[in-house]
Amino acid sequence: MSNYPESVLKLIEEFGKLPGIGARSAERLALHLLRVPEDSALELANAITELRNRIKHCSICYNLSDTDPCHICSDPGRENSTICVVEEPRDVTAIEKSNSYKGLYHVLLGRYSPLNEMDEKSLTFDSLLKRIGSGGISEVIIATNPNLEGDATATLLQNRLAGTGVTITRIARGVPQGSQIEHVSGAIIGDALRERKEFKTT
Repeated sequence: MSNYPESVLKLIEEFGKLPGIGARSAERLALHLLRVPEDSALELANAITELRNRIKHCSICYNLSDTDPCHICSDPGRENSTICVVEEPRDVTAIEKSNSYKGLYHVLLGRYSPLNEMDEKSLTFDSLLKRIGSGGISEVIIATNPNLEGDATATLLQNRLAGTGVTITRIARGVPQGSQIEHVSGAIIGDALRERKEFKTT
């Protein structure tokens, strides 16, 4: 790759920082941009710029949005007494595709993982507690991923919510152990939400 001009090497390096993109894929992407019409390459650059300038986290639920509050939090048709807690914005998208849930959301922006420097303060627990403290919430559905870190996050969250007076439920294990919610079919997510149970630690 050292034969490429510096600007090409820089682009390959930046593509290589993206998740799931190896050195070969990064090289192919960079060379592809040199082959496409200039307008197409500039459209990609403009889309990235617009993404960075317009997309923010909703100040209420922390989902990604170009408005604040987001379209879900501001929708009067949503069931506003229920909050579904998820790890990432992509989990909101997956659940919405299932058409099985019409309540509100709260995005933690990660999961409890001290080894990866994701401790309790790195998550949006405090904002969730403030939402519950303002009243009107009767149920919190914990929809963290069914894996070791997701379960640890759920247990930590259950402990933080103890004493708030809200019903705490956890999505049913229709979502396979070790899977990611974003990769699960809408039908399975729908079943998991419908079969959710009160979340209790032993």
